[in-house]
Amino acid sequence: MGSLDQQTLPAALKARGVSRRQFVKFCSTMVATLALPPRYLGAVVKAMESARRPVLVWLEFQDCAGNSESMLRTSNPTVTEFVLDLLSWEYHETIMAGAGKQAEAALERVVREHKGEYIAVVEGAIPTADDGVYCTIAGRTALEIARHVCSSAAASIAVGACAWDGGLVRANPNPTGAVGLQEAVPGIKVVNLGGCPHNPANTAAVLVHYLTFHEMPALDQYNRPLFAYGNIIHDQCERRAHYDAGRYVEEWGDEGHRKGWCLYKMGCKGPEATFNCPVVRWNDGTSWPVKSGHGCIACASHRFWDNKSPFYKRLPQVPGFGVDVTAEKIGWVALGAMAGAAAAQAIGSTIRKKVRPPEASEGPTKPSSSPEA
Repeated sequence: MGSLDQQTLPAALKARGVSRRQFVKFCSTMVATLALPPRYLGAVVKAMESARRPVLVWLEFQDCAGNSESMLRTSNPTVTEFVLDLLSWEYHETIMAGAGKQAEAALERVVREHKGEYIAVVEGAIPTADDGVYCTIAGRTALEIARHVCSSAAASIAVGACAWDGGLVRANPNPTGAVGLQEAVPGIKVVNLGGCPHNPANTAAVLVHYLTFHEMPALDQYNRPLFAYGNIIHDQCERRAHYDAGRYVEEWGDEGHRKGWCLYKMGCKGPEATFNCPVVRWNDGTSWPVKSGHGCIACASHRFWDNKSPFYKRLPQVPGFGVDVTAEKIGWVALGAMAGAAAAQAIGSTIRKKVRPPEASEGPTKPSSSPEA
């Protein structure tokens, strides 16, 4: 696979029968996912056409392989196109044909021959207790492998909750001392794609951004891409109108549940979580947990296993009109706000008249540059 990274993406796609129309459609999807203005489509297409296929290695540590499964089930592009064409995917324990010494030799070759150029993707937490002995691969600890591989990468991407902050493995009492990648290997460039599992559309978008602009996208305080984690789920949810109207599911299977009403009372954490689940969705944009009838558990939030559980406990307070507010009450609140605004305007007008001298006593009116002129 070593020479494949020298191919351009269009050449690799054409060799597999992927048309230019499909290629441009993929680029358009990535522009939308990155929340870029449509005018950037041309720049993305041009960059992708001239880009060399980036070399990528995928490391798995303390994990359930859910993030690999999530990536394998994407079809935009299909996993075959993604693995063989978009990337020169040199190492991945779950899907690679090689095994044993041959597999480890492939990883070492990438580190040696592409130092500072390849992208490392890490899935799973990294144990640090007792020198990291609770996860070993080919005689080396996960901690040793992560330090060796990620320190020489151009950038590292931590996919899923466990690779980001330790996830379920780190949840109390954490006997293995599991932590996320950025804690295990401090000082490296890390993009965290939180979620349980990560959304492959976001992972593809991060890679496209890197190929287009030669840098990772803008990140938040947790090193998560703002395009994917910059907006509150509650504000993007298709059930938000039901929340504002006071229509809530009271118990699983009731009439409100069947009608798709708001799941806030069932413990939905959407008002406190940030992610683009409602927009990107899963299974080629088919659905996401809330649309399918289950509340958000804030799986893309920091240390969500500890901080957001119990998952079915109702949040104490959220923004908006509030729980159990009827349409009649909302109307009275709006009417009161309008009356208050009118009263404030009248009072302000009276005060201005009292403190401002009459124009007649000021003589001729002079031009003024003040905002009130």
